[in-house]
Order: sequence, then C-alpha cells, then structure tokens
Amino acid sequence: MKFIRTISFPFVPVYYAVSRLRNMLYDLGLKKSMSYDFPVICVGNLSVGGTGKTPMIEYLIDVLKTDYRVATLSRGYKRKSKGFQLADATSTAETLGDEPFQFYNKFKDSVQIAVDADRVHGIKLLRSLKNPPEVILLDDAFQHRKVNAGLTILLTTYQNPFFSDYVLPTGNLREPKSGAKRADIIVVTKCPEHINTEDKKRFLKKISPETNQQVFFSAINYANEVIASENKKGMDEISNFTLVTGIANAHPLVDFLNKKHLKFEHLNFKDHHEFSPQDIATLEKKELIVTTEKDFMRLRHYDALKKKLYYLPIHISIDDADAFKKLVHNFIKA
Repeated sequence: MKFIRTISFPFVPVYYAVSRLRNMLYDLGLKKSMSYDFPVICVGNLSVGGTGKTPMIEYLIDVLKTDYRVATLSRGYKRKSKGFQLADATSTAETLGDEPFQFYNKFKDSVQIAVDADRVHGIKLLRSLKNPPEVILLDDAFQHRKVNAGLTILLTTYQNPFFSDYVLPTGNLREPKSGAKRADIIVVTKCPEHINTEDKKRFLKKISPETNQQVFFSAINYANEVIASENKKGMDEISNFTLVTGIANAHPLVDFLNKKHLKFEHLNFKDHHEFSPQDIATLEKKELIVTTEKDFMRLRHYDALKKKLYYLPIHISIDDADAFKKLVHNFIKA
C-alpha cells in the first residue's frame, strides 16, 4: 500500500487542482451553498477517517441534549438502505450505518438520528417533522459544501496532523490544507493524556489559525470496564481475549490495552469492514472477544457471539472544555 501511494505521487497535483477548483467555485458563489436561520453544526476533517468524529458528535449531544431538541444527520456510510432514514426501534446498522446506529443505541429517543447522503434534503425533512430539531449536528460533512453550516468544527489528530500530510492519493487529505481556514473551531484529537504547553505552542504555530479561529486539544479516555448486551466485566477480569477492530486507526486502543499488561491477539480489519460468514465462523471459535463500540453494533446480532462479545466504551475530554462549550452555546443563542 505504501509503495502504491509513493508511485501515485505524480497524480497529487491533479487531485489538488480539482479539489481546489471545486472549493473556489463554492467560495465565489458559482456553486450553490445553502445557509440556514437555525443552528447547524458541522463536524468533519480534512483526512480520510480516523480523527474521532463519532466521539465528538457524542460529546456535543451530551453538551446540548438537555437544553435543545438535537438531531444528527450522517451520510450513513455502507448502509444497505437508500435515501432519508430516521432511526426508530426497527433500525439496524444495515439500515443506518454503524456510527449512526451507535448514536441511536446510546441516546435512543432523546435525540433524532437521521441519515441522508444529500444533506440539504436531509435537513429539509428533519425540519418538517412534527417536533423538528432545534439544533442539527452534521457528521462528516466538512467537504459537503452544499450546506453552509453556521459553526464548523474541524478535527485533526495529534499523531497525523493535517499540516504534515499530502492530498490523495499519496497522502490522506481529501482536499488541500488551505481548507482548514473554513473552520471556526479546530480540535487536535487523540492527544497524550497530559499534553504539555510546549507541544500546544508547536501545534498552534504549525496550524497558524486565523484570528476568528479557536484551537482546542482533546484526548481519548477509555472506560475501566467492557460491556456486553446483558453483562459487563472490569478490565481486571479479562485476559487472553481476542481484540477485533474495524476502524481507521486501532493503535491508540492497542497501546492502551498493552499498558494494562493484558494478553490478547489482534484481528485488525479495515475501517467499516463488512464481516463475512468466514469472519463470523472464525470469531465463533474465540472464547472472549473485545471490540470497539462501532464494531459491536455490527456484530451484536449474531447469536453465537452474544455471550462472548464485549466492547470498550470511550469518551473524549477537551482541554479548556468550559471555553469550548461556551463557544458552542453562544453560537446557538446567537
């Protein structure tokens, strides 16, 4: 894969030029972008996957759901349904996609969870509901410029920041680095638990934020227990298990488990992996399986796995969280 990316370098200027032209057409108003008179918050990235959009959406839901009617709108990547879908008790990972189904499974009816590849159409249908949302969170929509969100939150990881990357196909950027200037808030995700001041200064210098942009730093926090459909175990109760991941970057999770001195084998699949009958047959032979919450959504309906399948919950913490929450609340009130 690395070799293919290296020899693809001559195509980088082509991808750069096409994506840059597309953004210029939107910036100049030659391509239409919808704006709204109610709060629409976009969470996205410049990179292909793995920046922590799902935990950020969940963080925002927790911040807002007490005071507002909140909806999330996602594309529903790799779902088997078409068009607009609003989550209900009959929904599955196949009809919504794994991440939106995770939102629904966690928050149930306290939040409206919807998917639609056409975000403009999805927003229109959400607002036509009997009890329309007061705030809409757009999941992974930074490049979906048909919608001009009122507040845009751009995520980039501490390990692979956008300013050190290249556009596709050699790098992981969906568009040139200059796209970061469209963000209102930039969050450096997956930071070390105790990031020091010098590291923050280094990132701020590299990001070189505009005067209207705020930069925050966040970290992943893992729970001290793993959870099954009808059971849970403390981290000190599990050993010799199989770790199953189908996410963009499993390294932070693997590092966490290694620091706990736990013994496990790791079955590492690509992001949004669709588990085949052969995969399930392999997993059925394992005694204990620990996975991510996203992968749990896709595996939980297999009867042979229910008694042995657990997921490790995560949440994020944001440095200077009060300032971050104040920015979000002030935008909504305005």
